[in-house]
Amino acid sequence: MTHLLHRSINTQLPVAVGGKGAYVMDQSGKAYLDASGGAAVSCLGHGHPDVLSALHAQLDKLAYAHTGFFTTDVAEELADRLIADAPAGLDHVYLVSGGSEAVEAALKMARQYFVEVGKPQRRHVIARRQSYHGNTLGALAAGGNEWRRSQFSPLLIETHHIAPCFAYREQREDETLEDYGQRAAEELETKILELGPDDVMAFVAEPVVGATAGAVPPAPGYFKKIREICDRYGVLLILDEVMCGMGRTGTLHACEQDGISPDLLTIAKGLGGGYQPIGATLMSTGIFEAFKTGSGFFQHGHTYMGHPMAAAAGLAVQNIIRRDDLLQNVFAMGELLAERLTERFGQNPHVGDIRGRGLFRGIELVQNRETKTPFDPALKLHARIKREAMSQGLMVYPMGGTIDGRVGDHVLIAPPFIISPEEVEIICDRLGAAVETSLASLTET
Repeated sequence: MTHLLHRSINTQLPVAVGGKGAYVMDQSGKAYLDASGGAAVSCLGHGHPDVLSALHAQLDKLAYAHTGFFTTDVAEELADRLIADAPAGLDHVYLVSGGSEAVEAALKMARQYFVEVGKPQRRHVIARRQSYHGNTLGALAAGGNEWRRSQFSPLLIETHHIAPCFAYREQREDETLEDYGQRAAEELETKILELGPDDVMAFVAEPVVGATAGAVPPAPGYFKKIREICDRYGVLLILDEVMCGMGRTGTLHACEQDGISPDLLTIAKGLGGGYQPIGATLMSTGIFEAFKTGSGFFQHGHTYMGHPMAAAAGLAVQNIIRRDDLLQNVFAMGELLAERLTERFGQNPHVGDIRGRGLFRGIELVQNRETKTPFDPALKLHARIKREAMSQGLMVYPMGGTIDGRVGDHVLIAPPFIISPEEVEIICDRLGAAVETSLASLTET
């Protein structure tokens, strides 16, 4: 009997009682290799002594101060750290408690910016199908996953969606990857012209699509074209790096690998590594100056924004990543993970694609590899794989609805940045066994 409303009401979950390094332990003493970082959160693994020490020190000093009355040294230091490493043109930070809050703030910032500069007619938000930007109503409205949106659609603000940049599913046989990327990006211009170029407020996108599609990277040149289109029509570019950012793809910010800077950047998950709930929205100089010289404030706020304990966790995590040169390990172990996944699944007739960047990798399961036909969603292959992986002591992040929110299965892999070569081998061995057992079970039903 539980009084908690769990994510899945009829599922009995093991009780987590401890964690160390890349492992989580349950009450029976079983250890699970955390190959997904929960949901791409635990970038330093569990129980890191230096993060725990920083949290103890902050707790001894000050646990909470409302940002309507005070700032704190630790929040200021975290903001300085984030801006020192931010993409060019971003110079202010708005601290919140998670990814959905960060996206909500970014959408409101975009709207208030245009009000402040005398263009209140700009109101339309464009995003991409099969995107995920959070579960609060504004973030959910921006997201393009129909399964998540459908029952709440009467409550959502109007938004508009174009095709994702999803080469495995969308690239034509007669075009190069670069040509496909240009074609996909040009959908944004078409949509802007359709809605009215003076009425579009922002375009929102994940540089590497996470939960809803399974570590889908953009085609080369796609985001440079997107940036050009946004600049041409005065549209703000909001990049959602809540899942793919803060080192997950091998650079601190995923957009670095695409050679662009956004106007607004949302981060969370790997920002605090799960040690405290924290997220942030980073804004450009132009947006900040519009607020400063206009109304003088951002008309938004949360009780726990800039929370000292959360800021202490975020600062400690980011300092450790730099001190220990963990981005180099992300790159090296990411390459090893890609190699081992290819060795394990490259000839599997039901693995259609192996993709991703850094320690952000995905495999897509298909019924027929030649035609890319997905499995019947009623089979819930992704759920079978998760269940089987857990039984083997492996945490991965399988999801369904990869193609359109209803059809398709993938597995997302996002281990901690401290992962070792030996643990990469364990991940691939256990995942391979879980996939094979789950596929075999389909013939038994």
